[in-house]
Amino acid sequence: MSPRGVVIDNGILQVTLSKPEGIVTGIRYNGIDNLLETRNDESNRGYWDVVWNSPDDTGRTGVFEVIKGTDFKVIMETEEQVEVSFSRPWDPSLKGKLVPINIDKRFIVLRGSSGFYSYAIYEHVGLPEWPAFSLGETRIAFKLRKEKFHYMAVSDNRRRFMPLPDDRLPGRGQALAYPEAVLLVNPLEPELKGENLICKMPRFEVKIVDVKLLIYGDLIDSMLRRWMTSTSTPARTKIFGSMGGYVRTPPVGFWQITPSDEFRSGGPVKQNLSSHVGPTCLAMFLSGHYSGDDLVPKFGQGEAWKKVFGPVFIYLNSVMDGDDPLTLWEDAKNQMLIEVQSWPYSFPACEDFPTSDQRGSVSGRLLVRDRYVSNDYISANGAYVGLAPPGDIGSWQRECKDYQFWTKADDNGYFSVNNIRTGDYNLYSWVPGFIGDYRNDVAITITPGCDIDIGDLVYEPPRDGPTLWEIGIPDRSAAEFYMPDPDPKYINKLFINHPDRFRQYGLWERYAELYPNGDLVYTVGVSDYKKDWFFAQVTRRKNDNSYQGTTWQIKFNLDSVDQTGTYKLRVAVASATLAELQVRVNDPNTNRPLFSSGLFGRDNAIARHGIHGLYWLYGVDIPYAFLVQGDNTIYLTQTRGQSPWQNLMYDYIRLEGPPSKVAL
Repeated sequence: MSPRGVVIDNGILQVTLSKPEGIVTGIRYNGIDNLLETRNDESNRGYWDVVWNSPDDTGRTGVFEVIKGTDFKVIMETEEQVEVSFSRPWDPSLKGKLVPINIDKRFIVLRGSSGFYSYAIYEHVGLPEWPAFSLGETRIAFKLRKEKFHYMAVSDNRRRFMPLPDDRLPGRGQALAYPEAVLLVNPLEPELKGENLICKMPRFEVKIVDVKLLIYGDLIDSMLRRWMTSTSTPARTKIFGSMGGYVRTPPVGFWQITPSDEFRSGGPVKQNLSSHVGPTCLAMFLSGHYSGDDLVPKFGQGEAWKKVFGPVFIYLNSVMDGDDPLTLWEDAKNQMLIEVQSWPYSFPACEDFPTSDQRGSVSGRLLVRDRYVSNDYISANGAYVGLAPPGDIGSWQRECKDYQFWTKADDNGYFSVNNIRTGDYNLYSWVPGFIGDYRNDVAITITPGCDIDIGDLVYEPPRDGPTLWEIGIPDRSAAEFYMPDPDPKYINKLFINHPDRFRQYGLWERYAELYPNGDLVYTVGVSDYKKDWFFAQVTRRKNDNSYQGTTWQIKFNLDSVDQTGTYKLRVAVASATLAELQVRVNDPNTNRPLFSSGLFGRDNAIARHGIHGLYWLYGVDIPYAFLVQGDNTIYLTQTRGQSPWQNLMYDYIRLEGPPSKVAL
């Protein structure tokens, strides 16, 4: 330790933190003095931050705050482990100035480890003088050296050489439809010229389009993220090529590994930002991305709350000159498995982080009962099964204050949810291939060491009658629908012939080009949703550059109309942004729709190049008198049209006939 900072060195790496603030100012590894951006001020290199809002008269909204400790303490110092704390208590004198949370940031370095861990304890004390607030975002950010870290990897099929932040500057980058999106017309790296990448400083896109959100991932698939340095050897590989002129060093990997998502909000399919051009590596814990305000936790005055975020592992690796740099990625994936298998860690010196023997587990089998599909029980193959705080059916999707624990069922519907913190929970699930959500109404109490076999559970998905027709696949995503080719000006080469082609920039503008004289018409039995159902019901830009809502038609034929019951239209929505869905049947001009959702959704998935956000399920009763024998048409109108970003994405649509005695 020194008056200016704290240095932790285990012989493999050296981490330097400011004291008492707890900002990571330096990471020394493999002969590189500092992996962090030395051009930045020391306070802008490696830090925890929050974005918060105060609902009172202080007027503090959208406040970005780098968490700076005021007290430093060595928690543990042995030959095997060093753990240090940088805490910042809150008191009423700080009201309106700092987020009203006690925060204790911890950093851990283990002997023989090629990396370090970080976690934090947040606490809002349950006393009247602790004000109400909301927590829009919290994360760890590392700003890496831009001359060394050029290659980003977030998954096996999403990795590439990246542009530099300088490429976003005027003259090199041309602003596009929103601030994060920039067309790179004159990038510093000649190899990128003429390419369309999306680069947030949000994402990745070049003549390049640059936008941070192309590198979002669902939580269940996003444990590993990151950046690798490129080498400046003359025989550089194409994707690892550096700009040249820099110190020759072997390629180095900087990876953020999150071994558990228990402390993240929104469940297993919540998407979060992980990296962006900078180069910046992120560990995101809370955010409203792909969800909006529904996933911003709000705390009342005097509401007691405490939560541990992390630990996450910052893993460093390297290869010798001449070795394939891609082995860094493969090694990091192997390390991820080691970290996952080690969860929950046994080494944090924190009573608020329970070890494995202080936790419990729940196992069982989930079956599906849908007599209109099968007379037998159906195994819930691939079901997402989780424990989350008690709430309504589907409430886990918007839960953002406490902990959640999820797994996937096997082919036969068997599941085991392990390492659950003590407390009271409901068991929730949703099953790909079926609409709706399951909740076990019996609360489950987890105690230390418990192993609860809950037995067979049966989910009966929403269903009134037999399927007359359906569009799409009920999997909470619009990925199966038609994705147009991007405008040639904006092609991102990474996503050509890629399963995530929805990540191409500007696809929303292609709708009006494909349907210049009228909106989409889908004919049941003739049309193919993979080719004929546009992936998003977007607004249409008019000649005066204003926008208007759109009305899609579903045409279908009924051999006869059952006059003994009511038909049911099921509409599952994968994402919505300031949209309103109205449903009419056989009369598009009636003033009063049969159904209106009202204004809903703030996912912003289109602009973020996503294919889903929050899930919505609507059931619309259609009295038989609205239908006729022969040709019928359902009109789906997205009425809102103030901007190009008002839209919705369908997951699945089904028309059911009246209940049938056969299925009773």
